[in-house]
Amino acid sequence: MVNYSRQLDRTFGALVDPTRRAILARLERADGASVSQLARPFAIKLPAVMKHLDVLEDAGLITRTKAGRTVTVRLAAQPMRDAMDWLRRYERFWSGSLDRLAAYAERKETEARQRGR
Repeated sequence: MVNYSRQLDRTFGALVDPTRRAILARLERADGASVSQLARPFAIKLPAVMKHLDVLEDAGLITRTKAGRTVTVRLAAQPMRDAMDWLRRYERFWSGSLDRLAAYAERKETEARQRGR
């Protein structure tokens, strides 16, 4: 349980930063990217991107492989699956509220359509 908790802490700690989430989003769309490709859209220097990659790798969210001088980064989704499994245990606390919100929106839409006739 302690290791599982420590892994969740690392996962959520890595996901808290918007730059790291953006890196993961880019990796989700591609099967891998070089460090320089990942760094290109950010207004931060390469050493800062490398630090973000270190955090993501420590959390197990990415893997890095080196071929010659090129380091390729790939998404490793298992820690996010574990985080989602943990979050699902608490889903009952918000799913009822979302169901009520959807019902309210549908009711309002129906009322607006009926007034428009």
